[in-house]
Amino acid sequence: MSKDLDSLLSELKTVHEDLKPISTEVIVVADWVRLKCKYGCRAYGKHLCCPPYSPTPQETRAVLSAYRQAVLARFETKPDQKLLPKHIHHAFWNSLTKVHKTLYELERTAFLAGYYKAFGMGALPCTLCEACVIEEMLKKDQAVFDLDAVKCRHKDIMRPSMEACGIDVFKTLQNAGYKPKVLGDCREKVELFCLVLLD
Repeated sequence: MSKDLDSLLSELKTVHEDLKPISTEVIVVADWVRLKCKYGCRAYGKHLCCPPYSPTPQETRAVLSAYRQAVLARFETKPDQKLLPKHIHHAFWNSLTKVHKTLYELERTAFLAGYYKAFGMGALPCTLCEACVIEEMLKKDQAVFDLDAVKCRHKDIMRPSMEACGIDVFKTLQNAGYKPKVLGDCREKVELFCLVLLD
């Protein structure tokens, strides 16, 4: 039997303090979001947690319909380096690795508390490996069309990012009471968010 939500939140806060429970009704999925990945992100097609390997917006809508509640986890971070590289997630490598591992622990804690459907969604591309299996295959000119998460070295921990699944993170955060803003320069404090679906 699962614990009540207040008890679960207390337990989750032993993993990460900055959590906010939300109804899944505030989560917005939009078809345009993955276009930002495909035509704006240099990591597109290079990580198993990203498009075209992550769930589509249609699949995400179907998944969300099976949940009523979730928690958002907020992380404050600064870049690991002063000069930002071409791939923005490389500037936050150490912080993102911590975010991904924390997300896994939040999901695991909820699962062990009886929320057997618990599933996490992260932020930005995965940083659990120096180079994803896909990147290595691309360098060797091997076909990558049939790859999925099964090939991931960390499939137990790796989760897709919200944006990779078509979630409009800005609108979702606004609906949850946050005030996200576009940063012109991310050399200062950056807020990253993860989502754990419950029920």
